[in-house]
Amino acid sequence: MKINKKLIKELSDYLEEFNLNELEYTEKDTKIKVSKNNSNFRDNFKSIEEKNFKDLKEEKKSISGIQITSPIIGTAYHAPEPGAKKFIEVGKKIKKGDTVMIVEAMKTMNHVPSTSDGTVKEICVEDGQPVEFGQTIIILE
Repeated sequence: MKINKKLIKELSDYLEEFNLNELEYTEKDTKIKVSKNNSNFRDNFKSIEEKNFKDLKEEKKSISGIQITSPIIGTAYHAPEPGAKKFIEVGKKIKKGDTVMIVEAMKTMNHVPSTSDGTVKEICVEDGQPVEFGQTIIILE
C-alpha cells in the first residue's frame, strides 16, 4: 500500500483552514484520519477540572450542619402530591425518621427519612429537580 502524502497534506491543510480538530477521509478500501495534537486543550481541560474539584471540596467544607443526602438517583419532590403541604420548611424542627422529601425513580415514590433530629437550616434542591445518589438535599442544625 502506497501512502498518498499529497492527500494527507491536503487534509491537514483543511484542518487549519476550517479550524477542525479531526478529519476522516474514506474512499473504497482506504481510510485516512488526520487530527491535531491538541495538548493545549487537554491541559486547559485538566486545569478547569482541577479548579472545579477544588471548588467542590471548599463548598463541602463550608457547609456546617447535618447533611441529609438522596439515597437514589431520581426527581425530588417537597410534598406528597402537587398542591399538598410540604414535608419540611426552613426553620421547622424534625425528628429522626420523619419524611423530608420524596425521590421518584422509575415511577416509584421513595420517601427519604431524616437521619437525625434537628432544625431545617437549608433546603438544597428545588421541587421537581433531578438529584444524584449522595447529593445533599437538606441541611439540619
